[in-house]
Amino acid sequence: MTNERAPSDSHRKAIRYSRARYRLFFASTAYGLAVLAAMIALRVAPALRDLAARAGAAPWLETALVALALFALLAIAGLPPAAWGHRLAVRYDQSIQSWTSWLRDWLKSELLTIAIATALVTILFATMRAAPARWWLVFWLISQPILLFLLFLQPLVIAPLFFDFRPLREAAPDLVGDMLRIVDRAGVAIPPERMFEMKASAKLKSVNAYVAGIGASKRVVVWDTTIAEMTQPQTLFIFGHELGHYVLGHIGRTLGMASAALLAAFFVGQRLLEWTIARHGAGWSIAAVSDPASLPVILFVSSSAGFLAMPLFNAYSRRLEHAADVYGLQITEGILDRPGVTAADAFRRLAEIDLADPAPPPFIRFWLYSHPPVGERIAFAKTSGGEGN
Repeated sequence: MTNERAPSDSHRKAIRYSRARYRLFFASTAYGLAVLAAMIALRVAPALRDLAARAGAAPWLETALVALALFALLAIAGLPPAAWGHRLAVRYDQSIQSWTSWLRDWLKSELLTIAIATALVTILFATMRAAPARWWLVFWLISQPILLFLLFLQPLVIAPLFFDFRPLREAAPDLVGDMLRIVDRAGVAIPPERMFEMKASAKLKSVNAYVAGIGASKRVVVWDTTIAEMTQPQTLFIFGHELGHYVLGHIGRTLGMASAALLAAFFVGQRLLEWTIARHGAGWSIAAVSDPASLPVILFVSSSAGFLAMPLFNAYSRRLEHAADVYGLQITEGILDRPGVTAADAFRRLAEIDLADPAPPPFIRFWLYSHPPVGERIAFAKTSGGEGN
């Protein structure tokens, strides 16, 4: 029987790393909100708006210039906590990426984020001017195809900016053969052309696999570190888990929930923003919600709401991940000799490599965990898969 406990030094190291990441997350959140609050108090956005207005910019261009400058300032302000996260990853052997390479990736990520965010904000404020009473509904309708398009592009355009990909059948043809057996049993259409290896080892030591994309861009991705560090049966169970997200419709369900949540957020957000600007706008030099100078207020409100909503969305995500675990055990029955044993060993190996917290505090699990903690997943696999029988 596989040993049920990681070595004590690995256990302690995982706890230290996890605790450091928890502290960084909450500190970064508070820091980000403090930066936005400072921008509001110092009237940074009104100053940028006035500069753009003096230049004679059209309303849409004025909004775009204010948004571009604000997002650039926020990116610069966010560099220290991002760098601290990389430092932790290197210190705890989760990353081998040099600082030069990391800064290059950080810059690409921020430029991409700034470009997309500026475009969305420009559309948002144009919608506010065109439909002041119903902008929340109109912008929600406009945002849906845009978000779907971005999800479609993510594996085709965005992910390759940071990692190299190649067909999985070139990297591990035997693995693909066994994966196709699982696909055939599941009765779904995932041809080898939609299975990819990601060369994570150029930057990372951690392991992972995931599903991405929608429609014609939908694919399964296995990190090369996973192939190198885990056995083929363990990797097949992970694939079965990821396949479960396809078969059980998790991507569509998640998109539907996110869409409904956005609609509710826009509806409530309009009223909250109008009340806030009516009460404090004069002191902040903001004329109305549709004034581009209100952008830091909008970001502060949306960031706060997103933080407070995390437990709800993570609880939903944990349910989906557990369902995918169940599916992975079921779909590999008969293909793997003992799926429960393999799954438990896969979770142990993942925890060992990725330094997963073996038993996170209840509050942390409630607030931050999008997956069941690894200890719970191991116990479930042992119980459901008959480990030790």
